Amino acid sequence: MSRNLKILIVTILTAGLAFGFGHHLTPHSSATGFERLHIFLFNLCGGSTVLLLFSEGRRHLSLTTGLFFFLAVGFTLAATFEFYTIAMLLPLPLALLVEYIRTQTFGRLWPAALFSGQETAAAKFHQAALLCLSLSLVFSSFVIANNSYFHLFSLEKFALNTFFLAFSFPLSLITMAVIFSRVEQNASSTGRFQTEICFWGVNLGVIVFFLFILAHQYIPQLLCALLLFFIVLLICYLYVRLGSKTQEKTFLGSGLLFLLITSVSGISYILLKFSTTLTPETLYPLLRLHAFTALYGWNLSGLAVICRRGDFPITLHSGKVIILHWLTVVILCPLGYFFAPVAVVAVVCYVILLFHLFLNRGVIDTDLGDSLHTLPHR
Repeated sequence: MSRNLKILIVTILTAGLAFGFGHHLTPHSSATGFERLHIFLFNLCGGSTVLLLFSEGRRHLSLTTGLFFFLAVGFTLAATFEFYTIAMLLPLPLALLVEYIRTQTFGRLWPAALFSGQETAAAKFHQAALLCLSLSLVFSSFVIANNSYFHLFSLEKFALNTFFLAFSFPLSLITMAVIFSRVEQNASSTGRFQTEICFWGVNLGVIVFFLFILAHQYIPQLLCALLLFFIVLLICYLYVRLGSKTQEKTFLGSGLLFLLITSVSGISYILLKFSTTLTPETLYPLLRLHAFTALYGWNLSGLAVICRRGDFPITLHSGKVIILHWLTVVILCPLGYFFAPVAVVAVVCYVILLFHLFLNRGVIDTDLGDSLHTLPHR
C-alpha cells in the first residue's frame, strides 16, 4: 500500500477514535451522531476500504475502491446528520461495488467455494468477509427504510445503531483469513478439519448470536457467546501451534488476546445485563471495554498487518509497540470515554501507535508478503 494511502487510512482511523469521545463536547442528546461517526469511519470508511484494496491486490486506490470510499464517506455523513433518504439509497451501490470486487476476486457470483472441502479456510474467510460486508450494507438500507418509511417491524433492536455494528464483522473475518493463511501452511489433515470447524463456528455462531440479540433471547445469547469463546480458544491454539514464525505472528497473537478479552467481556456483559440488581449505567464501562478491545485491539491488529504487507517493520512486534497498544486500548480509551482529559491522552497515544503500525519505515519482509499473497486473487 502506498504511503499516501496509508496516511489517508491513518487519518480516517484517528478521526474515528476522536469522534468516539465527541460526547464530551456536546449534550447527551447529540451523542448518537458522534457514535455513528466513531463506528462508520473505522469500520466502513477505513477498514472496509483496506479490505477491498487487499482483495484487489493493489497499492493505490482503484476506480472501484475509490468510488466505494467516497460513497462510504457520504453514507457516514448522511447517517450521522439523519438525512435518511440519502442514507437509505447509498448502501445499495456500495454493496454492488463490493460484490463486483468479490466476483472479480473469486470468479463467480454464487459463493460455492464456501461449501467446498477443497477450498482453504483462509480463502473462505476472505470471501465471507466481502460477502458479509455487502449483506450488511443491504440490511442497513432495509433497516433505515423500515424505521423511516415503512414500519414493517417494531423490534427494539431493529435499528441502525444495532446494525451498523455488523460493519465490524468483515474486518474480523479478513483478520481470520490472514491468520489461517499461516496456520494452513503447516496443518495436517486433522488440522484442516479443525480450521473448517473454526470457519463455520465463527460465521454461524455470530449470525445466530445476532438473531438472538434481535429476538431479545437471553439464554440462547449466552450459549452462542460461550460457543464463540471456545472457538476463539481453538483458533488461538492452532495459531500458536501451527502459525509460522514470521514477523507478524507476535502482533497477531496479541490481537488474538484482544479477541479473547472481547469474548470474555461479552459473556460477562450478557450475564450481568439480566441481573435484577444492576442498572444499564452500571454496566456501561464493561460495554465500552468490550467495544474498544474489539475495534481498536483485535480489528486494528488485522488492518495493520494487511496494510504493511511487503514492508512489515521489525519494530511492529516489539514489546514497546505492543505495550502501547494495550495501554491505549484497554486502559486509556475506556477511561477516556468517561473523563475528557484522559480522552486527549488516549488520542495522542493512538496517533503514535498508528504511526508505528502504518507509517514507520522498516525492512522489507518478503516472507510476510508471500504469506499474504497465498490468499486467492483470482
